[in-house]
Amino acid sequence: MTGRDSIFFPGEAWSRVPAGLPLVALLTGYRDAGSTVLQTVESLLDEGDAEIVAGFDIDSLFDYRARRPIIRVEGTQITEYRLPRLDLRLVRDSMGQQFLLLSGFEPDFRWSAFTASLRQLISHFEVSTVTWAHAIPMPVPHTRPIRLAVTGTREDLIEQLSVWHATVEAPAHALHELEFELTAESFPIVDLVVLVPHYLADGVLPATALRLIEAIGTASGLLLATEQLRERDREFRLEFESSLEENEEAQRLISVLETQHDGFLRGNPLENPFADADGELPSADSIAAELERYLKTRADEEK
Repeated sequence: MTGRDSIFFPGEAWSRVPAGLPLVALLTGYRDAGSTVLQTVESLLDEGDAEIVAGFDIDSLFDYRARRPIIRVEGTQITEYRLPRLDLRLVRDSMGQQFLLLSGFEPDFRWSAFTASLRQLISHFEVSTVTWAHAIPMPVPHTRPIRLAVTGTREDLIEQLSVWHATVEAPAHALHELEFELTAESFPIVDLVVLVPHYLADGVLPATALRLIEAIGTASGLLLATEQLRERDREFRLEFESSLEENEEAQRLISVLETQHDGFLRGNPLENPFADADGELPSADSIAAELERYLKTRADEEK
């Protein structure tokens, strides 16, 4: 199935992959708000025993000016030249169940060829389900549970997990083409879109990765470890809440977000005590801008 023009090549575990495994696809480099996808990949690979099933020809897929290789310099010599990665691995969950993990950077080039290659791999290994994810910033408060928007063909999961159904146009991810084609064939695929508090989207937010791992487990039937992420989330919350204690304006703005969020979930927005004289709420952008301004000011003061 691999030929001269193929953009992937078999790895050491190619012949050891059982038929019918679920595929989890997590590519970084696109709107990874809260470093959600990156943290999730790191957590999944921490399970150990990840073996390379297939590697991709990154020379034909990546723009190195956007994703530059990393060098290590020791003294006067370059001791390492590390290229960006994109590969398919055979991984085990906490109970020893195997699954396939596609991870690395989203390709810059040849998206249609990349999609065709993924379809070859899905067919060859008789993949049972495809679960992929990305994370986007949204005007939601960090004080509420992290929510998901879900697209795909698995109506049971969409009903169970998705909080947002909308008609929108947005820039595509490389894996959207795969989802579009597999949806047309009614193949079981879902995209788990993590909705990240936008005033924290530029940082590392453990809660979003924790929520994503839980959702991947629900979608794939895998049991995935979350202990380290839970501890990091506790530490983050203690530190962040402490930083907010001294700023009443930031607390006020978060209260606005909470009211908007709770009203949306009820389908009946409530009157907000923080609205202006005309009854207008501050826009999501203005709330985010004020919180970001405050957090940046605090960070500068602590340097």
